[in-house]
Amino acid sequence: MTDQAISEARPQEAPGTPEPKPTSASRTTLSHIMTGSDTNLLGTVHGGVIMKLVDDAAGAVAGRHSGGPAVTASMDEMVFLEPVRVGDLVHVKAQVNWTGRSSMEVGVRVMAERWNESTPATQVGSAYLVFAAVDADGKPRPVPPVAPESERDKRRYQEAQIRRTHRLARRRAIKELREKRAAEGFGD
Repeated sequence: MTDQAISEARPQEAPGTPEPKPTSASRTTLSHIMTGSDTNLLGTVHGGVIMKLVDDAAGAVAGRHSGGPAVTASMDEMVFLEPVRVGDLVHVKAQVNWTGRSSMEVGVRVMAERWNESTPATQVGSAYLVFAAVDADGKPRPVPPVAPESERDKRRYQEAQIRRTHRLARRRAIKELREKRAAEGFGD
């Protein structure tokens, strides 16, 4: 996708829309060593602990990109690829992949390595979250468009647009089904 095509794919920018920010401006890594208090009944790190780290890193990125408060609107997908163990040093890497008027998709990659070994970290999970930038009253506020810098960033931008299209289509289909069922006399 060319820079011009990315520019044309962005939502119409209203007057007063902040200047675009490069992907690298808000990219961050959160690292945490896993301890016994993080484990589940199987003795590995609880998925909820990893999800909290993912949400924390994604929230930091969303706040940095938008220049203020941002709240989690949805977690589109969370994939656990490998178990995380006590003693693993977990690195949660996050960046803004796409922006709308007040929303942002943040992509997160979860890496783990043994705290006492010099082997490279391996990917143990990934997630996509949608954040909404809000003002002091909790109302949506505009966010800067994201300016993808690398070919990888451009690919992530395109993939984020596909996920957004699917989210909106799914939401519309569910709403239509519920309206149809309500019209047929079926309640919740």
